[in-house]
Amino acid sequence: MQNQTNKSTTKYYILGIATGILAAVALTLGIVGMVRFFHVILPLGRGNAMAGAHITDRNVEKKLALLEDTIQKYFWKDVEEETLEDGLYRGLLRSLEDPYSVYYTNEELVALQQQTEGIYYGIGAYIQDGDKGYVQINGVIKDTPAEASGLMKGDYIYKVNGEDMLDKDKSYVVSKIKGEEHTYVKLTVIRESAPEPLEIDVERLKIESPTVEYEMLDNGMAYIQLIEFDLVTTGQFEAAYEQAQADGMKGLILDLRGNPGGNLSTVCDIARMILPKGLIVYTEDKYGKREEYTCKGENAINVPLVVLTDGFSASASEILAGAVKDYQIGTLVGTTTFGKGIVQKVINLSDGSAVKLTVSSYFTPNGNNIHGIGIEPDVEVQFDAELYKNGTDNQLEKAKEVLAKMMQG
Repeated sequence: MQNQTNKSTTKYYILGIATGILAAVALTLGIVGMVRFFHVILPLGRGNAMAGAHITDRNVEKKLALLEDTIQKYFWKDVEEETLEDGLYRGLLRSLEDPYSVYYTNEELVALQQQTEGIYYGIGAYIQDGDKGYVQINGVIKDTPAEASGLMKGDYIYKVNGEDMLDKDKSYVVSKIKGEEHTYVKLTVIRESAPEPLEIDVERLKIESPTVEYEMLDNGMAYIQLIEFDLVTTGQFEAAYEQAQADGMKGLILDLRGNPGGNLSTVCDIARMILPKGLIVYTEDKYGKREEYTCKGENAINVPLVVLTDGFSASASEILAGAVKDYQIGTLVGTTTFGKGIVQKVINLSDGSAVKLTVSSYFTPNGNNIHGIGIEPDVEVQFDAELYKNGTDNQLEKAKEVLAKMMQG
């Protein structure tokens, strides 16, 4: 576990997590179970688009065959049938107009599964969705190939081994970057300070994801940052929390800034280390089925607590922040969270591929669904980038100020 002062406020999805997300990505809250389909259902036809209907429309099949023949005859490059098939399935998921519902090839599924473990072969960088149609590097891990190669926070990943990454899902980009240890991946990045895209060769190495950072600050203030909620995060947090107690913790700053979320079971396990008895979160699907995640309250925190949040604290981060706020066991400092109040599930298909679908909404203990809204802090403090460049994290300083008052009184 590494000590760190004035941590970066925005760390997201680790590149190359796999063998790196969403997220996370993740990536995404709700990679909590696998349901196996024993057959693959072909894409729905327009005439059979009702819920639960199978797609066996002969006209759809004829049109797909016609489109394939037309592409093979007229398109200026040869196209593999597998490429067309994958595009068909991806298009079906995109028709849902849900950015969190995604089709995965077998290769991408393996990458996703390994990503959630927190140990992977990759380059050691964090990514997030960018504003130009390309994912963006939002930080590099110290002493990793990403740092050694000169990749920088803010770089947009334009191409991976020559393939354009425009509008590609983060998991897809990760799957292309990951690979065998000691092999190289060629990244073409767009850097705002460079007149032309830059080509950078990066070696793939084994990376252990540092998802928790701990430091004992002055006056008995413990600082723990949760970077994301991977499977390894529970153990890392427990070790940090126990160390803080051994070091004489009198108050705790829990930093969720830049945390995009992750595994639902992980955040619930961590919540059980600090919350009182009661609900942590509950989910409801479109059929009204409710599933509750609870805490026995045997380890409720007994020191003042401040939770740092920002606009990139999402999904599982918001579950933890929402529970802290609803139970009034801590003070939220920073800015309003992202507002992702829905849950995804990965569903395996019999051919080794999979789909990730949004399956339910989640609610805080008080029954609040924060999707598209976020969670407002108790003490609002905008992040000052200029101060941060000079070594001062103004949000962290405010958290320390608030915690000091709580410890006094």
